[in-house]
Amino acid sequence: MSDHNEPSTGPLPAFIGNGFSFMKRQHRDWKVTVLRTSLDKFAYQMVFPYLSLYIVALGATGTELGLVNSIGMIVAGILGPYTGWIIDRTGPKRIYLIGIVIVGLSYLLYGLAVSWQVTLVAMMAYWVGSSTSTNSCATICGNCLVNRDRATGMLLCETVTAGLLGMVAPMLATWIVSLSGGISAAGIRPLFFLGMVVTGFTFVLVLRQLSERKYVRPGGGGRPHLIRDIIAVLHGGRQLKKWLVLSSLSQLPYGMVLPFMQVYAHKFKGADELVLGAMVAASALSPILFSIPLGRMADRVGRKKVLYITIPLFCLSNLVLVAAPSPAWLVVAGILQGFFFIGLPVSAAIERELVPQEQMGRWVGMNRFVKMVLGGLLALTAGIIWDRIGPQYLFLIPVAVELLVRIPLLVTLPETLHGRSQPEMGRDSTASGS
Repeated sequence: MSDHNEPSTGPLPAFIGNGFSFMKRQHRDWKVTVLRTSLDKFAYQMVFPYLSLYIVALGATGTELGLVNSIGMIVAGILGPYTGWIIDRTGPKRIYLIGIVIVGLSYLLYGLAVSWQVTLVAMMAYWVGSSTSTNSCATICGNCLVNRDRATGMLLCETVTAGLLGMVAPMLATWIVSLSGGISAAGIRPLFFLGMVVTGFTFVLVLRQLSERKYVRPGGGGRPHLIRDIIAVLHGGRQLKKWLVLSSLSQLPYGMVLPFMQVYAHKFKGADELVLGAMVAASALSPILFSIPLGRMADRVGRKKVLYITIPLFCLSNLVLVAAPSPAWLVVAGILQGFFFIGLPVSAAIERELVPQEQMGRWVGMNRFVKMVLGGLLALTAGIIWDRIGPQYLFLIPVAVELLVRIPLLVTLPETLHGRSQPEMGRDSTASGS
């Protein structure tokens, strides 16, 4: 970065200079997770526009589609606290690698599937692998970033860097599906094999570049005991229990909206493979444009203020989706849906600041348990609603919950921006970073 006495030549050079300064002071492990998360997002964004359509093409009904998502999420949720406990005891790298291997296996199973029942196993493998690797990634991120950089860093990782590849991926997927025969099981199948190759590359990246650093304070914790160590996290007070309720409500889109959105757009709004890919690409556009300013806002004036912006915009995306009179409006719904993905890292920043760093793995695992189990139950319920009540209600119910329950509950929580001391890794990041 330039010397501070050198005159600024304008807002753009200052912005670029601040960006370089931000990256320079971050720990190498965080940079590795940013690259891995971006590549993982690339693989998933190729598959996501067509995943539910692929399962339906293999013979699943709406209820069975909900079941496929439900079982995988519940199993991943049950394993969450255990993997978090192991991370706190042994460090995140080994668990990270195991999770990546399971994600790669899930893509292979999808690609080889000849019936929707096989996709149930593949979905279970994906959620278990994704949850396991995300627990490790979240622990690294929570401990590498200091408070003044946390929301910005998490948004940069989850939305900007991943978002750029997330826009390219559905465009590439649209081209591959079109060449392979259109929206059919045969046309979609090649995407899973390509996803497996990308996941294999991320395994090599983490294996070779991530450090073996652990986050347990020397002399702390005594003999390990799974149940006692997990319960000890909740001794942090009433706010932790309240956050578990609030974060579980944030899982509604994963259980009710995202698994059914593409099927709804295709069956009821006439979306072809081009529009489906454009919807997913559009959902990555708004994070690219707005995540940095909203991240800086979260790091300067508070995390909750940003959520008060992103939650209503996500609700609006659901309303636009249901009311869309033409495929062009589906792309607008995709753009607005991108604010949901901006809100996730901001919520995660609050989550990381509620507990000490040596409890981070257990706390993240416990949160994932609550969110995934509820999300799994919601996915099963959503399938029944789709078949027996009406598909549009899958998108209207989350709007009511967000506005009438989640936002009022968020108001009662304290702002966490200045509530936690700087983590140790943040203080030595410039020395160890690349």
